[in-house]
Amino acid sequence: MRFLHTADWQLGMTRHFLAGDAQPRYSAARRDAVAGLGALAAEVGAEFVVVAGDVFEHNQLAPQVIGQSLEAMRAIGIPVYLLPGNHDPLDASSVFTGALFKAECPDNVIVLDRPGIHHVRPGVEIVAAPWRSKAPTTDLVAEVLDGIEAGQSPTTRVLVAHGGVDVLDPDRDKPSLIRLAALQHALTHGVVHYAALGDKHSLTQVGDSGRIWYSGSPEVTNFDDVESNPGHVLVVDIDEANAVSVTPHRVGHWRFVTLHRQVDNSRDIADLDMNLDLMTEKDRTVVRLALTGSLTVTDRAALDACLDRYGRLFAYLGMWERHTELAVIPADGEFTDLGIGGFAAAAVEELVATARGEDPDSAGDAQAALALLLRLTDRGAA
Repeated sequence: MRFLHTADWQLGMTRHFLAGDAQPRYSAARRDAVAGLGALAAEVGAEFVVVAGDVFEHNQLAPQVIGQSLEAMRAIGIPVYLLPGNHDPLDASSVFTGALFKAECPDNVIVLDRPGIHHVRPGVEIVAAPWRSKAPTTDLVAEVLDGIEAGQSPTTRVLVAHGGVDVLDPDRDKPSLIRLAALQHALTHGVVHYAALGDKHSLTQVGDSGRIWYSGSPEVTNFDDVESNPGHVLVVDIDEANAVSVTPHRVGHWRFVTLHRQVDNSRDIADLDMNLDLMTEKDRTVVRLALTGSLTVTDRAALDACLDRYGRLFAYLGMWERHTELAVIPADGEFTDLGIGGFAAAAVEELVATARGEDPDSAGDAQAALALLLRLTDRGAA
């Protein structure tokens, strides 16, 4: 038996930093990753797809998002089993029980809307642990496995569940955590043979059995300090002896990158420029900059010009404010050759004095004014 394990599609997700056409393109990429599972399934010969929770970003979605998402699932062409997770639980407002979803749900899409065993075909079963609220007070996996006996050979069972595992969470007393020891016991005794998990957006194997995996999100949702390895779907093989083989396939196209850089002079700015220039697929790349250093006004103007240029090329490029600390200090003689005199020269001298002052707000305004002056005179061109 071969199937695809995926999770955390979070269709309908928006990212506040994406402006212009970047957000629609990002949303389309997330739907394309879903629809593209059909080609992967055909290529590897997968029988069905399990989606281990968080199919949708939340339960209050625009009708267009629901309709387009269902069309993407229809395009997969083989059975797709959807598990409600913490983003889209089976509560009173569930998207899965809404009139639009029920009216337009394709025949190949099945919602795992009750805990317990779901029959896929003779010899293959799914054990589902759907979420019914955003904050369950128990281990849903332990609950659903309790009382299920080992399947009769040659029955193969796949657990589809969502949530954190206790060994990976710093707060191990959280009641909703999946208890690894109990899950491993169920795997060892043949109650289930593979655990398809969702909630963690990076590809992650749990334990050393090779039977417990987070597939991660098929398209990146957060920066690389949070998601180290997103963008995958798992091809899972379980043979007649219930031996398991898992093969990751990269399907994502977007990147969310964090760059930490020390910038103290024009050479550092040129290095940053080169690094940004070498990045490929800029229209599908989000860059968050954490910059520290001390610059002259001339160099700060050059940095701003550099960022302005690449800001037009990347899907997003901006400062990570709480990790950015740039001091701007006017250098001696930096404004002596502008070719101005009289009142204008006196105004520049006053701005320089203010830029070197101790009042951070006034200094910042003066530094910005001086940087603009340099850029208008082409001194700060990148």
